[in-house]
Amino acid sequence: MAAVKIGRSALSGLLRKSTTFKTPVACRLSTVALRQKFNTINVAFKTYSTPNLQNGVQSQRTQPFTCGAQSKPSAQEIEERVMKVCKCYDKLSCVKLSVESHFMNDLGLDSLDHVEVIMAMEDEFGFEIPDGDAERLVRPKDIIQYIADKEDVYE
Repeated sequence: MAAVKIGRSALSGLLRKSTTFKTPVACRLSTVALRQKFNTINVAFKTYSTPNLQNGVQSQRTQPFTCGAQSKPSAQEIEERVMKVCKCYDKLSCVKLSVESHFMNDLGLDSLDHVEVIMAMEDEFGFEIPDGDAERLVRPKDIIQYIADKEDVYE
């Protein structure tokens, strides 16, 4: 919807009200002005039609978990998704990253980076993690266990 509004506002200069005709009439624009309006529309459509971006990396996310008729994810699926989100985070080195790695001690993240990782997990799994719980999630293993408990996945 936002792209449509931007498109309309970009094209609004192409139409003007005529004093002699009842309908809007196309006015003449220089090719430079026409190109600028065309580029504005292209940028707007590209911005609003691109898939989700996470840390500048295009993510190919699956549907977030929801309560209802959908089947519950397996522990393996949760682990894969948690590790994928961690690998997409630009400050985490994939060489050092493992399920047992401590975000602060082993990987060198600070508290703000830890909050960003937790927020990325919230986006991936589609639910909010309270601050009190987030402080205890200092390893990917802890996040996997937390999400499995939240989704009632036991293996």
